[in-house]
Amino acid sequence: MGESTRMIDVEKLISYSDDLVEVLKDKRDINNLTQCFQHFNDLRSHCDADSNEVHRLLREYEEKIEACKKKTEQAKLEVADGAEMEYLQKEYQEELEKERGLEEELRAVSNEIIELERQRVSIEERKKNLRKYEQDKLKEQRKLSMYASITNIIPDLEDQSRISGHIVDRDKKVIKKFEFDTSKMTAFDACDSLWKMINSR
Repeated sequence: MGESTRMIDVEKLISYSDDLVEVLKDKRDINNLTQCFQHFNDLRSHCDADSNEVHRLLREYEEKIEACKKKTEQAKLEVADGAEMEYLQKEYQEELEKERGLEEELRAVSNEIIELERQRVSIEERKKNLRKYEQDKLKEQRKLSMYASITNIIPDLEDQSRISGHIVDRDKKVIKKFEFDTSKMTAFDACDSLWKMINSR
C-alpha cells in the first residue's frame, strides 16, 4: 500500500516538473522563422515571374532588332533614299536602347534571385539549428524531470547568479524553497549542502 502511494506521488511530481518546464518554452522564434520562410517563397515566386517576363520581352526586342537589321540591309541593297535610311537607323538605335535596358533589368532580377537563394540557404540552416536546439532542450527537460523525481529537488534556472530551487516532500506534500549565495560559499560547499538535503528526504 505504501509503495503504491509512493509511485503515485512520484508520477505527480514528474507531471509537476513537466508543467514547470512547459512554462519555460517560447514558440515565438519558430513562428517568426515560419513567417520569414513564407515571405521568402512569395518573393521568390514574384521574382521568377518578373524574370520570365523580362526574358520574353528581351526575345521580342531581339526579333525586332533582327527585323530592323534585315530591313536596313534590304534598304541598302535597293538603294533607298536618305530619309528612309535615317528613319530605319533611328528605329534600330531605339531598339538597341530598349534591349540594353532589358539586359540591365534582367541582371538586377538575376542578382535578386541569387540573394534570395542565399537567404533560403540561411533560413534552412537556421531551421536546422532550431530543430537541434529544440531536441536538445527536450532532452534537458527530460533530464530535469528525472532528476526532480529522484532527488525531490526542482532547480530554479531563471537566476544563474545563485543556486536556488524548491524541495518537494512527497510524503508530507510540502514544497520548501532553498537558495545558496555563490558569492558567500564555494561550489564544493553548495554541492555538499545539496547532497545533505537530498539524503535527508
